[in-house]
Amino acid sequence: MRRAEITRKTAETAITVSVDLDGTGSYDNATGVGFFDHMLDQLARHALIDMKVRCKGDLHIDDHHTVEDVGIALGQAIAEAAGDKRGIVRYGSCLLPMDDTLVRAALDLSGRPYLVWKVDMTASKIGTFDTELVREFFQAFAMNSGLTLHVEKIDGINSHHIAEAAF
Repeated sequence: MRRAEITRKTAETAITVSVDLDGTGSYDNATGVGFFDHMLDQLARHALIDMKVRCKGDLHIDDHHTVEDVGIALGQAIAEAAGDKRGIVRYGSCLLPMDDTLVRAALDLSGRPYLVWKVDMTASKIGTFDTELVREFFQAFAMNSGLTLHVEKIDGINSHHIAEAAF
């Protein structure tokens, strides 16, 4: 079974992440950041990865530490669950239309972490969520999962749709 559970505790956050790479897309995510939970839910659902995330963060300051540290822990969980990567296709890509938005993502499970991010948001916030945190999540996730990840917005004006298509 390709499963992992990671616990991460810092001065700013306390996180537990569990993943099952051979799941059905079930999810149970609670970070205290509603929009971010929605993005994690969609990631699990469409990747068919069972995912549970619990985070208590310093949200009285802002969402940054929560989002970045969940990216770190989720990346570590994916790397651990992938193990020696046997039976996993190394390369993958997706061209995803979501209403007005079109996003392309490509990844290489190479063990050489890298992020190419060509996504500009049209708004600085989605509700109360800072849109710059989307990139922060993917940077932390890529560096800790060992993925080379390219994400590019081809078209789109609605920041919610852009973020959701990227996830």
